Amino acid sequence: MRVIEAVRSIEIPEEVDVKVEGRVVMVKGEKGTLTRDFSHASVSVQLEEDLIKIRASWPRKREAALVGTICSHIQNMMIGVTKGFTYKLKIVFSHFPISVKVREKTVTIENFTGERSPRIAKIMGDAKVMPKGDDVTVQGINIEDVSQTAANIERATKIKKKDPRVFLDGIYTYERHEGMKE
Repeated sequence: MRVIEAVRSIEIPEEVDVKVEGRVVMVKGEKGTLTRDFSHASVSVQLEEDLIKIRASWPRKREAALVGTICSHIQNMMIGVTKGFTYKLKIVFSHFPISVKVREKTVTIENFTGERSPRIAKIMGDAKVMPKGDDVTVQGINIEDVSQTAANIERATKIKKKDPRVFLDGIYTYERHEGMKE
């Protein structure tokens, strides 16, 4: 049996400004501005005073699920422009000390398991990568850019053709949370 309408609403915090033009949502806060286009989804996004309503009429299972997904995306945008996101990664090595350097929009990982050629990971969007000692911190206001940058760094140090239970060298995510220190 199909539901007549799937509706979710999000309360807008006082410190956040939201503009909705069609299915394009723009969220502005103290840390910056994020814009996202939801025109691919068959839902309607409406701004009503201090609420954002996401609605789908006569939704199938997929459209009903999209209502919740878009709701979560907008909430993450609001958290991002007010607090930001931080991912912390740990550099782990047993014999060859790994060095991490940031150059423009890439992270260069040198001396990984004694390799001569450096491994390179791409920095997505406006994420900031700060290596310090055995820790690498990735911060930003867009959760997708921050998490994908952390995943790119982790993936760049994946060991192939060796037993991963024995060779534990690499860079691994150990903490992720809202908020960022400036």
